[in-house]
Amino acid sequence: MPYFDYNATTPLSPAAREAWLRATEESWQNPSSAHRAGTRVKVLLQHARENLGTVIGCDPARITFTSGATESAHAIAGHLADTLPVDAKVAVNPTEHLCVINAIRAYFPADRIVWLTVNDDGQVVLDTVKQLIGAESIGALWVMAANNETGVLQPWSEIAALCRESGVSYVCDAAQWWGKIAGGGLAEADWVFSAGHKFGAPKRMSFLLRPIDQPSFQVRPSGKEHTDGKQHGGTEDYPGACSLVAALADAERNKVMLESDRVRLRDRFEVNLCQRLTGSRVVGQGVERLWNTVLAVMPHGENHRWVTLLDKRGFEVSTGSACSSGSESPSHVLAAMGVPGDQMRRVLRISASWTTTPQDWDDLVDALVAVAEEVKPADNVVSI
Repeated sequence: MPYFDYNATTPLSPAAREAWLRATEESWQNPSSAHRAGTRVKVLLQHARENLGTVIGCDPARITFTSGATESAHAIAGHLADTLPVDAKVAVNPTEHLCVINAIRAYFPADRIVWLTVNDDGQVVLDTVKQLIGAESIGALWVMAANNETGVLQPWSEIAALCRESGVSYVCDAAQWWGKIAGGGLAEADWVFSAGHKFGAPKRMSFLLRPIDQPSFQVRPSGKEHTDGKQHGGTEDYPGACSLVAALADAERNKVMLESDRVRLRDRFEVNLCQRLTGSRVVGQGVERLWNTVLAVMPHGENHRWVTLLDKRGFEVSTGSACSSGSESPSHVLAAMGVPGDQMRRVLRISASWTTTPQDWDDLVDALVAVAEEVKPADNVVSI
């Protein structure tokens, strides 16, 4: 079945599977145990951290393994709430993933949250960032690398430089970036976090980068539970960690250089779609986006109906972020971009993989055209 929902999750990559199976068979002991086997696994876990540091270009001492982006976002928000001055505010991109927005709202009152300005494509406006940092008491700024719904890329490198100059902590959600685009430079941000299952690692296995001068940072699985001095409470998962490193290393060494070719496939699909399906359009078309992501507004019908009918034809797509696909609320990302409500109800998120072929893209266009007839209203088709 052609799968076009890779921004939601990916299958375990062959490299990750091989690493996990080997580690699970040979090095499954608890790295906190005092016996020789446990000590050996502890050393291997540190080697995994060092290998990951080499892959992403950062000091391995900055790396903390976590269960995912949600845990990372809450851990960072909680730490900042504890350590920033009580009058410091946090500036937030309104198109962040909901796990980030929910984490910030959980730890900061509304009067300490400043929402950044975005343009019609959902990109943060750099001039307003400069003005805000200079005018407000901003302690931290949150802007993702790539949007999970639209695929639109943010100017994260420029933002990292602005924050360094101003002494503001920069937090960057790179969940959709790593494994799709070369990750060099992301470590410029003070805080960066990932979602391993977005690039072929096991689910519930991710990592974050913290500033080197924050040795007291800890991830607490349950409130303020005891962590024995470790960065993360609970039993550390060496097989998961080495599998994560293998997946990201494979992507960085063997896949990300194919980006330009995959951009051409995506653009070809978008041209075919808009030519063959009158009234359809692509959100963010014309700006830098992830090579694999298309957020398309259908000419008519409800998006859930489109998803169901496409699924019957063997094509798996989504209505937007997987974390909110069951919600009746409109996309906060599209709302921040000023997309009208009637169009929000007609969006489909199409996200491909490195193995998606030109024929897969062409077949999806055929399926979309066919489904358009099935959901066509009795009167004239509503165009955009």
